[in-house]
Amino acid sequence: MSNDVFATKNEYLKSKLQSFTAQPLVYECGKVSSVGDGVATVSGLKNRLYGELLEFEGEIFGMALELNEDGVGAVLFDSADSVKVGDKVKGTNRVAEIPVGDELLGRIIDPIGRAIDGKALDVKEFLPAERPAPTIIDREPVSKPLETGILAIDSMVPIGRGQRELIIGDRQTGKTSIALDTIFNQKGKNVICVYCAIGQKASNISQVVDYLHKNEALEYTVVVASTASDSPATQYLAPYCACTVAEGFMKEGKDVLVIYDDLSKHAVAYRAMSLLLHRPPGREAYPGDVFYLHSRLLERSACLSKRLGGGSITALPIVETTGGNISAYIPTNVISITDGQIYLESELFHSGMRPAINTGLSVSRVGRSAQHKAMRKVSGTLRIELSQYREMAIFTRFGSDVDESTAKLLRKGECLTELLKQGKGEPLTLFKQVALLLAYKLDVFESTPKKDIKQKAYELLELLEDQYPDYVKEINSTGDITEAVEKIFTKTMLEFKQ
Repeated sequence: MSNDVFATKNEYLKSKLQSFTAQPLVYECGKVSSVGDGVATVSGLKNRLYGELLEFEGEIFGMALELNEDGVGAVLFDSADSVKVGDKVKGTNRVAEIPVGDELLGRIIDPIGRAIDGKALDVKEFLPAERPAPTIIDREPVSKPLETGILAIDSMVPIGRGQRELIIGDRQTGKTSIALDTIFNQKGKNVICVYCAIGQKASNISQVVDYLHKNEALEYTVVVASTASDSPATQYLAPYCACTVAEGFMKEGKDVLVIYDDLSKHAVAYRAMSLLLHRPPGREAYPGDVFYLHSRLLERSACLSKRLGGGSITALPIVETTGGNISAYIPTNVISITDGQIYLESELFHSGMRPAINTGLSVSRVGRSAQHKAMRKVSGTLRIELSQYREMAIFTRFGSDVDESTAKLLRKGECLTELLKQGKGEPLTLFKQVALLLAYKLDVFESTPKKDIKQKAYELLELLEDQYPDYVKEINSTGDITEAVEKIFTKTMLEFKQ
């Protein structure tokens, strides 16, 4: 089906429904009994589907979200002001459907599948926005790593293909930056990316698209955008739409990475809709099914069995906290659904530690099974050493005398902290990560002043890349480092230290 660029959601939805004329359609009609704030109550419209598209007078469309014995509660997509009490409403017998396929790569669409980047979109296949999650029998264990290119994550909080890893922290702590760097790092690794913006400012979405375009990452990425000015119904639909787009690629046996930015705003949009539909409020005024809202979304991320093509969806949902409170309602809900979390701390961010990952509160429940062998060999004790350093650094702030072993621990901790710092748009290959951690284990930068550690690290990486290009390719392609190569690197690093 060929889609032109439509002016409104209503025109787009009408054109889609008109294209399905293979058989006669029998419409049941009802009447609007009340309307306000983008929500309409319709009486006399029985036997509707959950999430079904409803057509109001004046070619205005809504979605049925509250199913009653005699009618439905519907949320409106566009032109809500022109719907009035007494207007006729008819069911379409079709739920919201989303385009899928390779035609979407490099494109920006809204949550009903309409292209919003100013170009025509030609798609051949559509799938429902809400689909059941793969069963346990359909899944494989998560074992293949998904490299983020961020040393602190790949070494201590590894992410596997098919995993769901939450990125959580206060506003302005670098959550979106981590997600975008992960997308950037998938270049040339046969991973398709889907970035879903929920309730974001249009200027922020534009910056994200510019960043992806400049780094040549847009060509393997689909952007699903729902701005802050969109209706709550559109914001509610956005992550399900993004997941359906990802499932279109997964069923072809491809690996997909999906970013949901962010689920806090998604829950707020759903709360607004639920209160307007007069559902009983629960904790923090959220409806009782807000857990199911996110669990049925995130459970669709999986690593499929070889019988079903072996594709995977890796989800990186983002949740924003207030004042570092990760025990609030939505954060605790999403933490309990996901397979681990990356916690970003404001204090670390403002102290110059970028990315500001708190390794004590961050965890990956898939563990070291989703790590390359080479990384496993060099990252074993990092988490313990970093926590010991941070604990010891608090005591030494008071100026107390320290013995030689404590001083050495502090020097090593400072060195590791400097090595873990990374700027935005600077992902590291597997070889670079393994080489830096091997150099740390060998105390190569022990006597280097703190401010010069980063520069020395770059010089060491350049030296190794110039002298051993074949070994560099071998590590990046196989994900392992042999004992012979490790000995050669060790010898070169110790000479570099001298």
